[in-house]
Amino acid sequence: MENTVTERNVHDASVDYRGRLPLRASTGVWKAALFVLAIEFCERISYFGIASNLISYLTKVMHEDLETATKNVNYWSGTTTLMPLVGGFIADTYTGRFYMILLSSFVYLMGLSLLTMSQFIPSIKPCDTGICKQPRKVHEVFFFFSLYCISLGTGGYKPCLESFGADQFDDGHLEERKKKMSFFNWWNFVLCFALVLSATMIVYVQDFVSWGVAFLIITFLMALTIIAFFVGRPFYRYRRTGRNPLSQILQVLIAAVRKRNLSCPSNPALLYEVPQSERSKDRLLRLTSTLSFLDKAAIIDEEHVEEKNNPWRLATVTRVEETKLIINLVPIWLTSLTVGVCIAQGTTLFVKQAAAMNLKISDNFKIPAASMSSLSAVGILIIVPIYDRIIVPLMRKITGNERGIDILTRISIGMALYVILMIVAALVETKRLRMETDNNSMSVLWLIPQYLILGVGDSFCIVGLQEYFYDQVPHSMKSLGMGLYLSVIGAGYFLSNFFIIIVDHVTGKKGKSWIGKDINSSHLDKFYWLLTIINALNLCLFLFLAKMHTYKTVHRDAEEIDGSNRDGVEILSS
Repeated sequence: MENTVTERNVHDASVDYRGRLPLRASTGVWKAALFVLAIEFCERISYFGIASNLISYLTKVMHEDLETATKNVNYWSGTTTLMPLVGGFIADTYTGRFYMILLSSFVYLMGLSLLTMSQFIPSIKPCDTGICKQPRKVHEVFFFFSLYCISLGTGGYKPCLESFGADQFDDGHLEERKKKMSFFNWWNFVLCFALVLSATMIVYVQDFVSWGVAFLIITFLMALTIIAFFVGRPFYRYRRTGRNPLSQILQVLIAAVRKRNLSCPSNPALLYEVPQSERSKDRLLRLTSTLSFLDKAAIIDEEHVEEKNNPWRLATVTRVEETKLIINLVPIWLTSLTVGVCIAQGTTLFVKQAAAMNLKISDNFKIPAASMSSLSAVGILIIVPIYDRIIVPLMRKITGNERGIDILTRISIGMALYVILMIVAALVETKRLRMETDNNSMSVLWLIPQYLILGVGDSFCIVGLQEYFYDQVPHSMKSLGMGLYLSVIGAGYFLSNFFIIIVDHVTGKKGKSWIGKDINSSHLDKFYWLLTIINALNLCLFLFLAKMHTYKTVHRDAEEIDGSNRDGVEILSS
């Protein structure tokens, strides 16, 4: 019983293990975390088995043109990564992470099963590509319905599984907190290993064996994932669900407006905070100087003694600070959207670039176009262990920061790499178009640099965003925080579509559209240069916001951290 939770606790929604387990139990936290990582590995093979080659299916099997296929991929990918906002909110407020993962897994499996059926049932399967030039309407409807069932399942599964894995580490223990920082690095390591297998083995089956067989394989893997997750039930730590986080934010805003004419006391200790008897249940946040108007919500108005029982009139300092955290997330979220735009190119236009190039590696072997995306995962697989085992310990000694470098600095490094990525992509596409004009086929190996840069950029930016949105949201909103992180990518896909529509409309009026019916009649090089400029300008804005940003500061008892007898230790989470 040193590192497990009893069966009674599994069903008790009020359980919060934080600070209750002995420190020696922290040595076993990786057991449950590794179980979660293995489950993520199988699920990501299923997901990337669809996402990495979807544009090829839409163009080859369903005969869509480049612009339509690109937009359909972005719509599906965007929806899939925006749905976690809903799933994360429901999990944090009502169901808890464990049951949300279990429920959404069955929805996910249903979508995969329908997708597999769409390839084998004669009445709904696609017609022979050699005969048809338009997709069968019944197949098109059934196929997209299946895809969006998967989106719905991912909406609950994706934000909760990652935050559930991070929940296995107790922030009240210094060693476990450090292990949790490594968890996000290894989470992406596992994710990218799954991408490599999907973009090679699964894509190869799709291109050279059968789409139906490939879908059958990933459906079987997802079924195994659900069984494995349920079997691991006794090993997990479980967090209690909280109150509606959105209503708590609204309460602070209304209380602050009601007391807008009052002046804050010069001594912050006079502001209202959680009573001593309840302090063991929540983490208290230290008052910050930002958005000081909201501090008025914590002013104790002696004329209204009854307001202590009314959260719409009086909020604790911690609730005020949690509201500030959410408001502070907004500019970071907005300036991170270009990250999703760059990632969107990796599964759409980069794949079509590869398909238009010479795919022969040798006389006897031809690489599937979508398999090139595995190189981005290779970049992460190389960088993550180096970063986690060498760079972070070295930077901890230099900076004194637990993370080595703070979260927003890590994200900004990734954004700078994305600027370089778009420059390289533009130069390669310019050369490819020039060679195409001369009737020469360019080797697909020319795409290796841009895919590797994309992977290295992800290892900084994506992992940083995961840490930021998990760490900087209120304690009761961890699943919603993961939903916010995924929504950055999802909104980025929609933003990419917006750019495509605007660019096609503007350039089409002036002559030849930059994004035509096929890749050789397009000017993707100019589109990439446009994205370079947008990313560079956004990076400048992000660096300015990062410099002004205030991280969450948590009050912790020293006994919870290292077992000593000191009191009142404050840990800056950055």
